[in-house]
Amino acid sequence: MKFDTIIIGGGLAGLIAGIRAQEKGHRCAIVSTGQSALHFSSGSFDLLGNLPDGTVVTHPLEVIDRLDTNHPYRFIGKEKMKEYTDAFPRLMERAGISLIGNADKNHFHLTPMGTSKQTWLTLDDFLIQEDPNKLPWKSAVIINFPGFLDFYTKFVTDEFERRGVTCKITSVALPAIEKIRQNPTEMRSATIAKSFDNPQNIEALAKAITSISQDSEAIVLPAVFGIQSNEPLKQLKAKINKPICTIATMPPSVPGIRMQRMLYQYFIKLGGTFMLGDTVEHADIENNKVTAVYTTNHADIPLCANNYILATGSFFSRGIIARMDSVYEPIFDLDIAYNADRSQWYNRNVFAQQEYMKFGVVTTPSFQAIRKGIQLSNLYAIGSILSGHNALHEGCGGGVSILSAMHVTENLFK
Repeated sequence: MKFDTIIIGGGLAGLIAGIRAQEKGHRCAIVSTGQSALHFSSGSFDLLGNLPDGTVVTHPLEVIDRLDTNHPYRFIGKEKMKEYTDAFPRLMERAGISLIGNADKNHFHLTPMGTSKQTWLTLDDFLIQEDPNKLPWKSAVIINFPGFLDFYTKFVTDEFERRGVTCKITSVALPAIEKIRQNPTEMRSATIAKSFDNPQNIEALAKAITSISQDSEAIVLPAVFGIQSNEPLKQLKAKINKPICTIATMPPSVPGIRMQRMLYQYFIKLGGTFMLGDTVEHADIENNKVTAVYTTNHADIPLCANNYILATGSFFSRGIIARMDSVYEPIFDLDIAYNADRSQWYNRNVFAQQEYMKFGVVTTPSFQAIRKGIQLSNLYAIGSILSGHNALHEGCGGGVSILSAMHVTENLFK
């Protein structure tokens, strides 16, 4: 099978690269082993929250030159970062996903624990804050469903009351939810969300909320609405004449699943080929150029393309793998930046910055992958597999995935 571009990995970076390629008229295939890490998303995308030394960042684009020279953002450059951060929300809008925020200044969003965290862009059905210590109401009713354990009402209440909001915790028992509850293993956010695709269940919930929220300014609910679109939440808000604040639950995340599905559907609509449940196992490389890749499902049938983009992620998704004394990339055997002294890989303080988080593949400034010290002319790496950044400590995981994908596809298809 022949394509213009083959992308290995169907997470955020891979989907954005695939969409950009298809929009530019290229025939593109994405090979994805499993579901995307977007399923763990809380509905926001980070750009840069902290510098490597721990300095908190409020205006991300103003501090790019303070990052290490091998950081992916330094490869992209401030001018192009500004261009891409402006273009990305428009791309998401074309996929049917509305985001709020901008790269000039971080805003704050609510975490599943009720705390406030800096971020770049947030789904428009969530509350955002300029001041993390202030909420827009004086009282709120925090509502859960009996038996749903992934929404921590007490933690949320404690955080809200610390910020001056009087809270009341209650629960709503609906027949549709009680039916799910009969099997405890099914009492998860995604399953509950499917029940609210039925307008009758939205109507029943609206009536229950109206009767218990008389004395509260706002209603706080777990984000379990809209596995396919945000229409169920829109319907609920239209029936209740008070602010509704949804908070992302612990994974699986309904907003994250929704974003993944909508990006996937948009990629398919553009004519892309998505090979879900398949794994690239090895490749043919001749004269420092990839000529074919081979997958589990296609066995000895080669998948060929003019260009290849590696977006397989870091340790979590086995894009790179750690041995006792080394770290390697399993498909192309690419060069990896890592500390040869294993004792320096981690800090025993789990809350401290961890050295291994910066490990990843070595690339040129244009994100061409390097193998045995030589760049491969048609293989590019994007997303969390890249070395030189600590996504967790710096709060830049989403931004690196998005902007590296946009940078590669822009340069590739000029």
